[in-house]
Amino acid sequence: MSEATSTTTRPDTNRKVIASTFVSLDGVIGNPHLWSLPYMDSEGQRYALDQLFASDALLLGRPTYDGFAQAWPNMPPDGTGFADRMNTIAKYVVSTTLEKAEWQNTTIINGNVAEEVAALKRQPGQDILMYGFGRLARTLLEHGLLDEVRFWLTPVLVGSGRGEQDGDLLFRETASMSLEFAGQRVLDSGVVMLSYRPTGSKQG
Repeated sequence: MSEATSTTTRPDTNRKVIASTFVSLDGVIGNPHLWSLPYMDSEGQRYALDQLFASDALLLGRPTYDGFAQAWPNMPPDGTGFADRMNTIAKYVVSTTLEKAEWQNTTIINGNVAEEVAALKRQPGQDILMYGFGRLARTLLEHGLLDEVRFWLTPVLVGSGRGEQDGDLLFRETASMSLEFAGQRVLDSGVVMLSYRPTGSKQG
């Protein structure tokens, strides 16, 4: 195993918004449960657990919320506390069409997303964690509100059928922007954890 840590220092004390995303070698991020699970060993599970417990809020787009709200309340205890944390942690779902959030401790954000997320970042607390990299993450990136992206680069080629829907491919329709390297970790399963921070400078 090899690991590197960032040599940069954040100039502010705001809470960080972190997007954690499984991505295949051919750039697919959609439906990771279909191709990433064989590589989720005990080391990866520990990383995921530590990441979740370093956060006290989840920020979700509507598609992710719908999937999670259907699955997680029915998850049995696994001895790690992961499922319980997912169900009890504060959750914020961005949607203009969701009328009522049934999942425990969920608040709907249906106004100005950038303003409301910026307000969340100014509140005291731990990290704000996102899963995946869809329309919401791209919006936050373009408004300078996404502090770090963590890619679980998984040694698999998903192949045909990839990229057919919005959110299936990494950085689809994202404005060009520079990222700075923030760290890496190679797991025994072959997954490479790559962390980057947006610099705020655009390309082109």
